[in-house]
Amino acid sequence: MNLSRTRRGHLVDAHGRALPSVSTILNATKPLEARLALAQWRDRLGAAEAGRVATAASRRGSQTHAHIRRYLAGERPVCSEAVRPYWESLEPIVADIKNVRLLEAPVFHYDLGYAGKVDCVASYRGVPCVLDWKTGDRPKGSIERLYDGPLQLAAYCGAVNHYCEAEEVPICEAMLVVAIPDQPAEVFWFKPEAIAQYWNQWQQRVADYYRLQRSPL
Repeated sequence: MNLSRTRRGHLVDAHGRALPSVSTILNATKPLEARLALAQWRDRLGAAEAGRVATAASRRGSQTHAHIRRYLAGERPVCSEAVRPYWESLEPIVADIKNVRLLEAPVFHYDLGYAGKVDCVASYRGVPCVLDWKTGDRPKGSIERLYDGPLQLAAYCGAVNHYCEAEEVPICEAMLVVAIPDQPAEVFWFKPEAIAQYWNQWQQRVADYYRLQRSPL
């Protein structure tokens, strides 16, 4: 895999080509109702508390991701007290992951013009898939409450297949895992038909993003 670096919402490959990240595109094309819901949440909590909650969630997510990455890389890292509730939630899922191909690795879709850093590409119970880890204080309960999560998975599937096209096994399925303290992890599995539908939506978001970039201020 080519080495990459991050620059202002873009990933830069080893040849210096910069492409917008999946998160950058999703944030720039977020529907109005989603923006309003986020604004209402911030108003309800207050700016200071909303910032504290977002920072804490980002920190715990980063720490949990780091622990999973090290574990799947063959290490046996010491689990910090902050990460332990989330690790215990998803450890049974991780135990069924084999044949790891990518771990927090950059992938580039040069035809569509985007890039991303995929959490994991491996086999779960024998099925090759993209895996994405989330942490939460409570279960999501429905796919709708994943918001752009399914689009993110479809984007990663497309980029992995494009960037690793020499691989013999295409990735057509994905799994989003939400680690929840004191509960088994919540698992959302996306079969090829669902990924294909979200892929169509993702392509539209990419097109919307580039149209916005071309629009005069």
